[in-house]
Amino acid sequence: MTHYFPEVAEPVRYEGRDTTNPLAFRYYNADQIVAGKTMRDHLRFAICYWHTFQYRGSDPFGEATFLRPWFDNTNSLAEAENRQDAAFEFFQKMGVPYYTFHDRDIAPEGANFGESCKNLEHIVQRAKRKQEESGIKLLWGTANLFSNRRYTHGAGTNPDAHVYAYAAAQAKHAIAATHELGGENYVFWGGREGYETILNTDMKREQENFANFLHMAVAYAKEIGFSGQFLIEPKPMEPTKHQYDVDSATVLNFLRAYDLFDHFKINHEPNHSTLAGHATEHDLTVAASAGKLGSIDANRGDPQNGWDTDQFPTDIHANVMMMLVVLKHGGLGSGGLNFDAKPRRSSVDLVDMFYAHIGGMDSMARALLTAQKIIDDGILSRIIEDRYASYSSGIGAKISKGESNFAELEQYVLEHGEPNVVSGRQEMIENLINSYL
Repeated sequence: MTHYFPEVAEPVRYEGRDTTNPLAFRYYNADQIVAGKTMRDHLRFAICYWHTFQYRGSDPFGEATFLRPWFDNTNSLAEAENRQDAAFEFFQKMGVPYYTFHDRDIAPEGANFGESCKNLEHIVQRAKRKQEESGIKLLWGTANLFSNRRYTHGAGTNPDAHVYAYAAAQAKHAIAATHELGGENYVFWGGREGYETILNTDMKREQENFANFLHMAVAYAKEIGFSGQFLIEPKPMEPTKHQYDVDSATVLNFLRAYDLFDHFKINHEPNHSTLAGHATEHDLTVAASAGKLGSIDANRGDPQNGWDTDQFPTDIHANVMMMLVVLKHGGLGSGGLNFDAKPRRSSVDLVDMFYAHIGGMDSMARALLTAQKIIDDGILSRIIEDRYASYSSGIGAKISKGESNFAELEQYVLEHGEPNVVSGRQEMIENLINSYL
């Protein structure tokens, strides 16, 4: 194997919380059993292709700062092969079980659609061999239906049927590639499925067209035998001013409205919750309560910035809140924790890629342990049970069962008078959570 990362000669290993080695895990012990499952199986870590191997450290105000050895600026298959070699070396040295990609991350776009498909097929066959050699699996694939100029006005919601058809054809090949590589999920991220101004937009037509796009995807998956889970990733804005997949509640409503509910779950990204004005645990709970939490793009945003900063998830408190929801609702199933995150522009060394992922993995592992301890102690479940105790018997039980009516409830109030206001004890509960950190 070509050694793109000579500073890290051996795979990163667990050395315990007292280690001073910055290239070791303090909390992520893949084989440690937590509530009957290994950490590896709880967390199902994945490394994304786009931020990790395609991002060059540029921003709207400055050129690239990452001089990666797999870049040769040719946008050729040879460059894609070098990038793939570096990726699988990195996956193995980090000890993750999964990776994720967009079609245009792993294979360059050709001079025409046919050439693009041939490029993708070539790289997919190469990836298949590398997966077999390394044991690394594909958590999910997706199509990049937002970067190319043709998708300026959207893909599955584009006002031009020719562009719509191109997007469908590209998605077809991306789903097939995901299937060929044994991908356990396939994600639809509608980066430009929305509008800039309502003055030139037929919203109803665009949403109906997108629903038809997703129905065609479901039919094609069945046709080729792809049994992976379809996921939709909500995001409220950026790059489009108003996107149709704003948050979990909006996506769930869309799926119900267009008879797609049984076929899709949600791929949640915490940074997108920030942009939507939600706490991450809120959006996660909305999805999980509906039985639709499929996977998580593990990252965080910056509350001082109004855009998608895609920072590594090293906020322990935020991660504990996230893992409390995941564990309460039975885990992520075929999903996982995909690091949709990138090192800061000033972290220019190759070894910084390791530090970034080690920090994210350790932080999520520590959050898993903390959240499970809180659950095992039963402290939150008792608080919630006590708070809603009035619905366990009497008039409350009738309300919960849908067996009461306005007249009966009015009579209850006349007989019992003014209710007491019981404290929610928010500050005490927050103090309790902090005591576990």
